[in-house]
Amino acid sequence: MEIYFILVEPAVPENIGASARAIKTMSFSKLRLVNPCDYLSKEARKLAHGSHDVLAAAEVFQSLEGATGDLDFIIGTSAKNRRVRHDYVQAGNLVEVIRGKGSMIRSAGIVFGREEYGLSNEEAADCDILCTIPMAGKYPSLNLSQAVMILAYELSSLHREEPVKGSDSPDPLTVISARKIVEESLTCIGVQRNRVLFNRIIERINLTGEDDLHLIYSVCKFFRETVTAK
Repeated sequence: MEIYFILVEPAVPENIGASARAIKTMSFSKLRLVNPCDYLSKEARKLAHGSHDVLAAAEVFQSLEGATGDLDFIIGTSAKNRRVRHDYVQAGNLVEVIRGKGSMIRSAGIVFGREEYGLSNEEAADCDILCTIPMAGKYPSLNLSQAVMILAYELSSLHREEPVKGSDSPDPLTVISARKIVEESLTCIGVQRNRVLFNRIIERINLTGEDDLHLIYSVCKFFRETVTAK
């Protein structure tokens, strides 16, 4: 599985450099930047000691949508509770959630917001799940590169797992396809998009493991075929 670390509009070059160093120490290399400051500046390179290759290879995007459009699963990070989500995954439980998806995830992006105020509510809503790092005290909040280091450490255990075997099916089930058929089924029975119930169900789907997603997919597929046949 490929893990991409995505920084949204980072304004401090040192934070980008330190983040590059953090992910490399945990054997990751994929860094994406959305409208960054000068990430190749002297200040950034100084903090990216031993990780200049990660910094130089960083991909730059004009929008978060562009930076995540080719990924199977999007994990947003947030230091505070938001009304856009009921459920938050603690950093220590994130690997368990990813493992639970099995072969349904080939690539995942973990998104970090701006130094000043993090992700916007709209950006957080576009993520599949939200992850938070529990702290003993409310202040001071974590620095951006510190948050990257903690999540990179937590995710590093994925390196020690056996590679996930791909499905023999020509059209293997993914989180995206499972979510799509659930959305279609909800719309079919009159549950409108962007309503609380619709969003709550999709939120729970994003947290569901592979076995249950296969079951849900089968039920929704049967429902769709039954409705079409009438």
